Amino acid sequence: MTDRVVRERQAAGAGADIGALSRELRAAVRGAVEFDTTARALHTMDASNYRRVPLGVVAPRDADDVAAALEVCRAHGVPVVARGGGTSIGGQATGTGVVLDFTRHMNRIVSLDPGARTAVVQPGLVLDRLQEAAAPHGLRFGPDPSTHARCTLGGMIGNNACGSHSVAWGTTADNVRELSVLTARGEALTPGRGWKGAPEGLRALVEGELALLRTGFPSLPRRISGYALDALLPEKGADVARSFCGSEGTLGVLTEAVVRLVEAPRARALAVLGYADETAAAHAAAGLLPHGPLTVEGMAADLVPPSAGLPRGGAWLFVETGGGDEAEARARAGAIVRAADVTDATVVTDPAGQRALWRLREDAAGTATRMPDGGGPSRSSGAGSGGEAWPGWEDCAVPPARLGDYLRDFRGLLADHGLRGTPYGHFGDGCIHVRIDFDLLTEEGVARFRRFSEDLAALVVAHGGSLSGEHGDGQARAELLPKMYGPDLVALFARAKDLWDPEGLLNPGMLVRPARLDENLRFAVLPRRPVEVAFGYPSDGGDFSAAVRRCVGVAKCRTTTVSGSSVMCPSFRATGAEEHSTRGRARLLHEMLAGEVVTDGWRSTEVADALDLCLSCKGCRTDCPVGVDMATYKAEFLHHHYAGRRRPAAHYAMGWLPLWLRAVARTRTAPLVNALTSVGPLAALAKRLGGVAPQRRLPRLAQETFSRWWRRTAGGRPRTARPLVALWPDTFTEHLSPSVGRAAVRVLEAAGLGVALPPGHRRRVCCGLTYVSTGQLDRARTVMRRTLDLMEPVLAAGAPVVVLEPSCAAALRTDVPELLHDDPRARRLAAAVVTFAEALEKHAPDWTPPRLDRPAAGQTHCHQHAVLGDTADRRLRTAAGLTGELTGGCCGLAGNFGFEKGHYEVSTACAEEQLLPSVRSAPEDAVILADGYSCRTQLQQLAGVRARHLAEVLAEGLEESIDKEGTSK
Repeated sequence: MTDRVVRERQAAGAGADIGALSRELRAAVRGAVEFDTTARALHTMDASNYRRVPLGVVAPRDADDVAAALEVCRAHGVPVVARGGGTSIGGQATGTGVVLDFTRHMNRIVSLDPGARTAVVQPGLVLDRLQEAAAPHGLRFGPDPSTHARCTLGGMIGNNACGSHSVAWGTTADNVRELSVLTARGEALTPGRGWKGAPEGLRALVEGELALLRTGFPSLPRRISGYALDALLPEKGADVARSFCGSEGTLGVLTEAVVRLVEAPRARALAVLGYADETAAAHAAAGLLPHGPLTVEGMAADLVPPSAGLPRGGAWLFVETGGGDEAEARARAGAIVRAADVTDATVVTDPAGQRALWRLREDAAGTATRMPDGGGPSRSSGAGSGGEAWPGWEDCAVPPARLGDYLRDFRGLLADHGLRGTPYGHFGDGCIHVRIDFDLLTEEGVARFRRFSEDLAALVVAHGGSLSGEHGDGQARAELLPKMYGPDLVALFARAKDLWDPEGLLNPGMLVRPARLDENLRFAVLPRRPVEVAFGYPSDGGDFSAAVRRCVGVAKCRTTTVSGSSVMCPSFRATGAEEHSTRGRARLLHEMLAGEVVTDGWRSTEVADALDLCLSCKGCRTDCPVGVDMATYKAEFLHHHYAGRRRPAAHYAMGWLPLWLRAVARTRTAPLVNALTSVGPLAALAKRLGGVAPQRRLPRLAQETFSRWWRRTAGGRPRTARPLVALWPDTFTEHLSPSVGRAAVRVLEAAGLGVALPPGHRRRVCCGLTYVSTGQLDRARTVMRRTLDLMEPVLAAGAPVVVLEPSCAAALRTDVPELLHDDPRARRLAAAVVTFAEALEKHAPDWTPPRLDRPAAGQTHCHQHAVLGDTADRRLRTAAGLTGELTGGCCGLAGNFGFEKGHYEVSTACAEEQLLPSVRSAPEDAVILADGYSCRTQLQQLAGVRARHLAEVLAEGLEESIDKEGTSK
């Protein structure tokens, strides 16, 4: 096949009859067929630097659907790209034709045979689901990429993925027994050993080139580049399945796989070895392999936060060992520590401690995209110095014994090109991951990207290495394969491709006859000048485009289960739809800015629909490795989307909630409002007019507001010169839950603090949260500036501002300074904000809370997790004798979200994920804690459970202590 034909395949769609193609696919396929704007926009990118716009997306239900889709596409001359989790680094999960999405339906374990230690899986199965099914049998699938919670077995086979345990259990190809494959012509093959499942002509091709195949491939454990045609050598068993692995969907479409399972160690220990620098760690890695470790992973200090608590050093090796019990695993780890020449070392056997350390390593693919000096845009963009770093040379591999020398030369090459990157990865296999601060926004920067790529390919080859050691070549490196293999072997790759796929319909432009490595860059379509926006985006140089391109597609937001205290992304876990993941929404915003697929800009209904189910939980702000902040992006979008237009009723009813509640307080009509909303027909009418979900009960208003109680009881409280704190009267505490404010005053004063309300509390200070969450940013700024005016005496006095409602505290810490980025008072107010627990810890350090000695259950507020942190809360609960961990996730009410019409099902699904099960399973005497008004309301409405703020629980404990003292006397 000529390069011209391949180019035509890559540009498919220009002459295709899209209407006829979509109609025929819908008639032939039982699964979903989507040619709409949203589906196309969601699949333009994977986790690489590349972007291609597909014609449409098909989600097949079974192999028959795949065959039918291939037949229709072949008839129209349209290429097909198989896609799993979309986490590929080289661009191989993008295409201009029809994308086959296997994650929706073909995602099952067909069978699992513990005796034979095999499993039959479909290509869309997420790796973690296989691990969970195998674990009760003491088994696991050996390869485990850092994306194990969202990558699929089909993608792993397509890329020949590896992971941290490859020193023990090899690559995916080492663990595949047999495959079920459909060729582009619809032929069903079952590749295996002994030429099983080989297309016609492949054996003759190999037997005619035995000498070239025996001498043309470097010998190293992580050689992933190109086609593994050497697996077809007779001395290697003529293993067609193994040679198919790593073919990146260019030879056939996988519909099923028989994979090998390995015995999982009953116990593990993690030796963390500290070295002076990464070169020293790299030199040491190969020497540890004779000890039989399960992993030998390397990381440098650039990627490790100071709070990680690692041993002394500038770089570390994570060396995992296994054993029949903890003692045996620890003994093996200890032997490695003694054999290693280290600066410092520690051995961790606690599973929770090990998981925390592994999370550092697994998040590196994301955290490495932000350079240590900040998160701004690339240097050449003119808006900041450094910051962004990108894949492209993510996983080169060299013989492990040469890794130290290679790293030294690699660092030198970076310096020669004026680039920076932080290597990390699979040191035991000689495979290095790195994100480099390429400027991919300007012609000059892209030209340097090409020059560096060519020079690095030559350096890798000089060290006897492979251009790819894990993620495959894709578009990023396929153009440079002749440097590694030479023209004769690359020509043989093309001949093999043509035997499998004569029409060149399967993923054209990858591996053979490749697209240029500097074509189709995803940044090329973004606007060159900053978009006019309301928020300041301080971490992105004020550039909304830079904020959106933070998402590099590692898809941590696509995990189907939440672990520990993490939150992101509750709406995706509720619906399973890509457009409801943080990544999906970022992709739609990217395409909105590009204007090619999403053409309506800020008026886009596709973007609005995807953002509608974003809970603004801010979980992605912390849990996303690159700090995507979808809550802010949503507020920004809504601000522009509704500019000059009528908004949904809920924006007026709930966005203006502080205004309505103040009107009720001024007129003292709370009893009347409560009486009216308790009448069914009137409540239904109010909900319909206000855009409130009919399933919701309207909250009851307090008979007496918190500030009115404050004024009424002012004469009875102590007046001393004690340290003074300003207690923020947020809308929820003021009008809906004043008991929280009263309890906080009781506890703070018992701790020896003087409490005052802000001087403008009668005119109502407000953080602007409800206006921000509904995208009414002009109104939010007006409210915030008035608040800053009122708070000036507090700021001048330097008093801490105690905020009881976590969402309001988070708004003051982040939304106010980011929205009023031109007002220095906003940053001063943000710095003054403390939570209830922080106030006690910082300003009453000698105070001892009452001993409650009871179990606790409930949920850490998602904004507290994402913005504020809960370390002080944990210490306070421990000091009070409240035992047990609070859950992560999101309650699902999320301020106005769960009350809005159309959100009830998602809201309850989020609550059922962690919060409600934890409360239902709590001991009878457990204290149910929820500092957020939304969380307490959700528990009351869905479970009939009364949850309390920590201040209420401690205040009650104080009263009980007084009662006990009085009784004892």
